Amino acid sequence: GSVLAMGLPIGVAIAGIAAGVSLIGLASLVLPMPEFTSTLGIMIGLGVGIDYALFIVTRYRELIHAGWQPSRAAGRALDTAGRAVLFAGVTVVVSLLGLVVIGLSFVRGLAIGAAAAVVLTLAASLTLLPALLGAIGSRLELTRRRGIIAAGLVAAALVGAGFRVPIGAVTLPLAGVVLLGARVVPWLHRPLPARIPRPRAQTVAYRWSRFVQRRPGTVAAVGLAVLVVVALPVLGLRLGFSDTGNLPRETSPRRAYDLIAEAFGPGANGPLIVVADLTSASTAADRSRRLDTALRRTPGVAAVTRPRTDPDGRVVQWTVVPAGAPQDRDTARLVRTLREEVIPGAVPAGTGEVYVTGRTAVGVDFSDYLASRFFWFLGTVLGLSFLLLSVVFRSLLVPLKAVVMNLLSLGGAYGLVVAVYQWGWGASLVGVGRAGPIEPFVPMMLFAITFGLSMDYEVFLLSRMKEEWDRTGDNAGAVADGLAATARVITAAAAIMVVIFGSFLLEDDRVIKVFGTGLAAAILLDATLVRLLLVPATMELLGARNWWFPSWLDRRLPRIQIEGRPEAGAT
Repeated sequence: GSVLAMGLPIGVAIAGIAAGVSLIGLASLVLPMPEFTSTLGIMIGLGVGIDYALFIVTRYRELIHAGWQPSRAAGRALDTAGRAVLFAGVTVVVSLLGLVVIGLSFVRGLAIGAAAAVVLTLAASLTLLPALLGAIGSRLELTRRRGIIAAGLVAAALVGAGFRVPIGAVTLPLAGVVLLGARVVPWLHRPLPARIPRPRAQTVAYRWSRFVQRRPGTVAAVGLAVLVVVALPVLGLRLGFSDTGNLPRETSPRRAYDLIAEAFGPGANGPLIVVADLTSASTAADRSRRLDTALRRTPGVAAVTRPRTDPDGRVVQWTVVPAGAPQDRDTARLVRTLREEVIPGAVPAGTGEVYVTGRTAVGVDFSDYLASRFFWFLGTVLGLSFLLLSVVFRSLLVPLKAVVMNLLSLGGAYGLVVAVYQWGWGASLVGVGRAGPIEPFVPMMLFAITFGLSMDYEVFLLSRMKEEWDRTGDNAGAVADGLAATARVITAAAAIMVVIFGSFLLEDDRVIKVFGTGLAAAILLDATLVRLLLVPATMELLGARNWWFPSWLDRRLPRIQIEGRPEAGAT
């Protein structure tokens, strides 16, 4: 209902992203980072930046409608919503930096780059945004017709740019004409009538919360069942690096891949290199012949080149062409068979060392390594998040539910990613040539990002419920009022993020598509099934037990107040 209220979150997010991307560029000079780190930083920064600014602006407008002076309303919004935003941002950063425990330099660089984008957008929300609110004051609620029309034309230009349609060449000049023409066309300069906000008890969110609270068991069972069904494909998750065969058929790399596969077999796109370092020159020839014979007889091997030997005759190299494509399950199985069965049988221990390498073998090793580290990372992030939420909300059940529900929405996102990109359900709709395994670093990055972003909504919602609980001591009323106060902004923020993340399906890079799909699905599930069904239902089922906290633990943990200090009045 306000052009300025709409534009502030976008402008603040863009300012934070610009600073964040610059910092990523500087950090890349000293840290190894994947080439898509900046793209991922923009994706996350834009999402959280709009979220954080939107939450603060919404609280500011509530206070203005309640009769507060603009300067005091800005301070109060920063003292309440700003605290929640700061804590939510810290949670996202902690979640991202949890990737450091993986122990790989490029994953560490990716985590630091993404965290830098979040930190800068968070800083913009807590510094630049209050300054802009102070400068704009009560004009934030004033919207003229020229502003609505110009904003629509600019939005059309941005959407057209996303789809590579040069509509901006027409709409941007028109926007300028509308803004300038307001001086000669009085109708354009007239303000639109201000929206009169409904009393909280009459909002759709409040009535929905009361509906859920009247039948919490049924609602919780339905929401849980839907999430479990969506998450079921994750049981078939297979980690591995996809090959060029996943690109659309019209691309040049895919055409080259298909030509090689047709002429020499699919395994020629990812051959294995077998290198033997035989310790005894006198037995090297015999060991080499035995290994050569064993390699050629191994099921799943399409071809083996003639061995190449160094001048001393001790180092021997073969190129082994698998029967399957580099990303196939059988190819990964072949790598393990060669290492665990074929090579030990041909070259006994003590007579030499044999290595299986090449890009395909490295991908198998990388996937196995990340899979072995995943639960260390998972435990670190979940443990720190539970501790932070316990300190803030002075509760054990609330943070435990938050962790479990975020895992449920993340499981649903994983399930959708597996169904589309690994099983191939609707793969052509997102521009993927054919199905393949999921890159091994994707589940970890998806977990770090979506867990942090989902925790944002959890903090926004629970902080408002906690505020009402501290004020009234009525759990049912606190749940209804907290949901009514935040449902609109959470829904709007989630819708924005779903669009932002979904827009990355327009990218050509398969990894970016996977990230966009997983993030959009996780946010959609979290903002609908979790926030609107499971959270109010479980909060109602547990009642006052939600806020139980052992007294001995309460005395030992520090206090972090994110609901703000009590305020006496609006003047």
